[in-house]
Amino acid sequence: MENPKVLIYDGSFNGFLTTVYKIFEEKIPVTDIQKNRELQKGLFSEAITVFTQMDKARRVWNSIQNKSNAAIKSIYFAFLSETKGIELLLYQYIRSMYANPDDHPIEGISDIILRIQQHSRMVAREKHRIEAIANFEISQDQVFFSIVSPAFDVLPLISKYFRSKFQGQEFIIYDQKRKYAIFYNLYTVEIISMELSVHDYPRKLSQTHIKQFINNKLHPHSPYSKRVQLEAEGEKAAV
Repeated sequence: MENPKVLIYDGSFNGFLTTVYKIFEEKIPVTDIQKNRELQKGLFSEAITVFTQMDKARRVWNSIQNKSNAAIKSIYFAFLSETKGIELLLYQYIRSMYANPDDHPIEGISDIILRIQQHSRMVAREKHRIEAIANFEISQDQVFFSIVSPAFDVLPLISKYFRSKFQGQEFIIYDQKRKYAIFYNLYTVEIISMELSVHDYPRKLSQTHIKQFINNKLHPHSPYSKRVQLEAEGEKAAV
């Protein structure tokens, strides 16, 4: 019998979906799914590194969404909770969705679904909290700018709300804990990685061209750079 494997991915939701695709496609026995920056190999497990492929991630996204829009929302929101071990729970949940009705149910699947729903609800509450408390200043180049520190990774979920609130207005929201921002440029929502400390923050934003300021802070090789396409679509599930 083939030894179970640890699957290693880049930490993005698209990377996770690519991992799920690979597991199903190659019928890989799985003992864990871990972010590459948190790798802890099991004593008897072999590790497989998975490289994000958008076409495969999209196929998994579309397949789950076609089965249940509620399921894709729960999966996406629970993933953004960043809970340790959430990837394996989500994989087991997805696996149960495609299981043959004649097969024995996955052990503990009811508890797994309950835990995923709990994490999903926590993320949903945090999304609404950040939408309510985010304070904005206006820069010299007329960009609304806010710094937040959400308990969960909710930035990919909130741009739709602020696009509606600030119609026809550019805005940037920076997650101080996760060191990345969302930037709405009136056409698309970009996810950009940067590190902005208290000392870096411009004292008079009204006299600062914030887009040029942030451009100087960008990290060109960011794990968030692969998040944009599918994760922006997650807003459809956020409603």
